[in-house]
Amino acid sequence: MPSIISDMVFSVSNGKKLKIDEKPIKSMLSYVQDMDEKDEAGGVILGRVIKESNNVVIDVNTEPMEGDIRSRTRFKRGKKRHQKIINEIWKKSEGTCNYLGEWHTHPEKNPSPSSVDIKSWTRILKKDVFSTKYLYFIIVGTESIGVWEGNRENLKIKKLNNVKR
Repeated sequence: MPSIISDMVFSVSNGKKLKIDEKPIKSMLSYVQDMDEKDEAGGVILGRVIKESNNVVIDVNTEPMEGDIRSRTRFKRGKKRHQKIINEIWKKSEGTCNYLGEWHTHPEKNPSPSSVDIKSWTRILKKDVFSTKYLYFIIVGTESIGVWEGNRENLKIKKLNNVKR
């Protein structure tokens, strides 16, 4: 299991930062596929764009739930239940906590997106409704976490670098 328990910070476009708070990191790490019988897991990530800086903070994630399709090498998020949580959190936060992307696990040490992941992320960037220029995609491996940024304008997806605070 990755030993990351505190906040993670990544360098994103335009010299800004993406911070993943401790709570969603712990939640995602609880699904690490460190044994053969553990299926892929995933959900959505939610958070805030800080107006003064345009930095992004991921505060919350959903976890696997009924309606998701899970196997050792596949996770397909069911829409209704995750969307209900997105709507509830958005309403409770008075519109300040928004959908920022997706996360899932891979049964590999240092995760990298599959061709299925890239197709799915590109479809999300093209078709889903969201309020930012960028979405973020997290893959939790058995020894590290990878984060990618997707640009809705040019549909480019790039891996982000973890930086020290």
